[in-house]
Order: sequence, then structure tokens, then C-alpha cells
Amino acid sequence: MLKLEKKIVDWHKARNLIEGSTDHQQFEKLLEEVEELRLNIMHSQDISDDVGDIIVVLINLCARNGLTLTDCMNVAYNDIKYRTGKMVDGIFVKDYIDKQGRIENAV
Repeated sequence: MLKLEKKIVDWHKARNLIEGSTDHQQFEKLLEEVEELRLNIMHSQDISDDVGDIIVVLINLCARNGLTLTDCMNVAYNDIKYRTGKMVDGIFVKDYIDKQGRIENAV
């Protein structure tokens, strides 16, 4: 676990946010932080605090489930590293792979 991630986990533990909360409650907190990010993007404001707050809540969810951010990023990277698709209106849309392993082009 990264040194800063461990400090954040320790901060959560000191405030009883691991044992004294639930995944559902932390998910609600995550939604609140994501909404703050949305509003700051919409108003062209600095997003660094919002992204940081989201990461802090994600670290809580990870710790509650015996994971680290690195664990989760490794799973995500292994899932996307060979993914193909295309950009549609500024968003990457992945190709669909059917049950026979055939790629169907995105949109």
C-alpha cells in the first residue's frame, strides 16, 4: 500500500469510518463528492479537491473490503489493456465481444 494511502486509511480508522460506517453509506458519500466534481466542471472551477475527495472515499471503500487502490487499478488495467473501440462524441465506446469471441464494432 502506498504511504499516502495508508495515512488516509489510518485517518478513516481514527474517525471510526471503517467499522462505524457501511459500504452503502460510503457509496452515498461518493455520490455527493461526484456531484461536487460535476458542478465544478460545469462552472470551470478547480477540480483537484473534488478528485481528491473522491479518491479518499474510494480508499475507504477499498479498506472496508480488504483491497487497496493499486489492487483495483490492476484489475481495471488488466480488463482494459487490450480493449478496442472508438471515440463517439468525445467518449470512448468499447467494442462488444460476443459469446463466440467475435468483436462487434462500437456503435
